[in-house]
Amino acid sequence: MTGITVTPLASSLGAEVSGIDLRQSLDHDILAELQEAWGRHLVLRFRGQALTDPELLAFSRVFGDLDPPGPNPYGKPFLSEFPEINVISNVKVDGVPIGNLGDGEAVWHCDMTYVERPPRAALLHALEVPPGGGDTYWSNMYLVYETLPDRVKALIDGRKAIHDATYNSAGMMRKGMKEVTDPREAPGAHHPLVIVHPDTGRPALFLGRRRNSYVLGMDIDESNTLLDALWEHATKSEFTFRQEWRQHDLILWDNRCTLHRRDAFDPAATRIMHRTQIKGTALQAFDATTAGLALES
Repeated sequence: MTGITVTPLASSLGAEVSGIDLRQSLDHDILAELQEAWGRHLVLRFRGQALTDPELLAFSRVFGDLDPPGPNPYGKPFLSEFPEINVISNVKVDGVPIGNLGDGEAVWHCDMTYVERPPRAALLHALEVPPGGGDTYWSNMYLVYETLPDRVKALIDGRKAIHDATYNSAGMMRKGMKEVTDPREAPGAHHPLVIVHPDTGRPALFLGRRRNSYVLGMDIDESNTLLDALWEHATKSEFTFRQEWRQHDLILWDNRCTLHRRDAFDPAATRIMHRTQIKGTALQAFDATTAGLALES
C-alpha cells in the first residue's frame, strides 16, 4: 500500500492524486501507481505542492527526458538559470514580460505539434493565481475519436494535416515567422489526423490547433469544412475537465491524447506558472482497416 489516493475529477478525464509529497524521492511502487493513474485519467492534479524549480525539474524527469520550451516571441529563455522551464505569466517588470501567453484566452491546442516529435507530456506548476479566471480545460481525444460517426472516421482514415508553426496559442507570432495567407503553405509538421498512442496503442484524434491547419490532399474549402466539424466535436463539454487553479497546484497531462485551453483573466491580477515538458517520439498513423481486421480475427 502506497498511501496514495486517486480521485476522478470528471467522467471524461482528470484525477486528483493526494497523500503524496512530490518534494520527496518516490519509490518504485509509488511511481508505478502514478503511471497507472496517469494512463487511465490522462490528466493528474497534485494540490499543495510548494516545489522549488529544481524540485519541479526532478519530478518532471520521472516521466522522461526534458524537452526545452519552444521559441517564444521574445527569443530567449525566461529563466536563464533553468532554461528547461517555461514561464507562463502576464507579469511585466519594467515593461518587459517575465513570461509567455499574457492574460488573454489561450485557444484549444496541444503543445508544439508543429515539430516532428511533439512533447510526450507537460507539467504546469501554479506559483501565483488570480482570484478568478484563468481556468484551464482539457479534452479527451480518445473519447473524441471513439464517438465520431463512422462516415467521418472513414473520411479521415490515413489523412494528414499541417500543424502551423507561425503562432502560439495566445495568437502571438513566434520569433522569425511571417504572416500566413494560404494554410496550404504554412510552415510546420505534417501529422496523421488519427494517431496510435505510442504507449497504449489506442487511436486518438490529433488536431494540434485550428489556425492555419489544412488537411493534405483536400480542396481548401473541403478541408476547412472537415476541420471545423472535427473541432466542434472535439471541444464538446462532455469530453472535458475544468481546472480551477489554486496556488501550488501541479498538473501533469498527456500531450498526445488531449487538447487544452485557458480562459482569459483580469490583466490587473497576477498569474505566474512554471512549466516543463517531456520529450516525445514521432507519431504513427492509426490504420482503421488493419485494426478492424484485428478485432474480427
